[in-house]
Amino acid sequence: MKTCVILNPAAGSAKEIDTIVEQLRRLPRAKIETTARPGDALRLTKRLVRQGYRYVIAAGGDGTLNEVVNGIGRRAPDIQLGLLPLGTGNDFARTINLPASVSDNIKILRAQKTRLVDLVRVKSDRVRYVINVSAGGFSGLVNEKLTPEIKRNWGPLAYVRSAAAALPDLHGYKTTVILDGRERIVKDLYNVIIANGRYVAGGLPVAPEADPSDGLLDVILISKSSTPEMVLLAAQMLMGKHTSNETVICRRAAKVAIQSRPGMWFNADGEIIGNQPAVYRIMPRALHFVVGKK
Repeated sequence: MKTCVILNPAAGSAKEIDTIVEQLRRLPRAKIETTARPGDALRLTKRLVRQGYRYVIAAGGDGTLNEVVNGIGRRAPDIQLGLLPLGTGNDFARTINLPASVSDNIKILRAQKTRLVDLVRVKSDRVRYVINVSAGGFSGLVNEKLTPEIKRNWGPLAYVRSAAAALPDLHGYKTTVILDGRERIVKDLYNVIIANGRYVAGGLPVAPEADPSDGLLDVILISKSSTPEMVLLAAQMLMGKHTSNETVICRRAAKVAIQSRPGMWFNADGEIIGNQPAVYRIMPRALHFVVGKK
């Protein structure tokens, strides 16, 4: 199987890049391509898949993984996807229980044991793919406040710190959510979370029960509420206890359509995708993802 590695040398934890490249060369006959700017991983993946590479490895953070997944796109069933987590967050790697060390991940990538994983297709202003989490509303404001300096200085409390900074800008969205074409929810919301994986923001368990192989999206809707309630909710999110909060609506569905006034800005695996009405569809077990223990 023709193998390629898409390496982001600027990934948050990619220290001693020469050593990482040396370890990657342990992968049999692997072609290593290096990115230099945002969008390179997507373009390189598209080209390499056209050239017949069927084992694609994303070596970087969640942003790199997202670009590689979008480069694969509709060819997902034909591709074997591996991940060398080198980012600061590595949230999808947490969901599928990949180890922290480079050497342990190289062993997994060499063994090529795969697990079938769901992929999410999002249609808004254009079509994109998500492997981990997409969120709109309050999450977008928090992401704007979640600077590298705050992550560095606040560690696990960075999300709560950023949520507090975003509160003055908080406003509700008159939102319509349609689940599998059957259930219709119309409500004033602060936040919409569509999850395939469990974690965001470097380990925050935003969808603690999500299973990326169950053929369903975990949908978490956060209702408009008072500032004290939102502060409590942000704290509960640290422990993954927010889903029992009375302001939170939880559902599972294979298709989710979302429309709001004003339009929510959504991100997909941390990348902004716009504020147009969006339709999310699960592509069940579409990816052959290389993992350790199943």
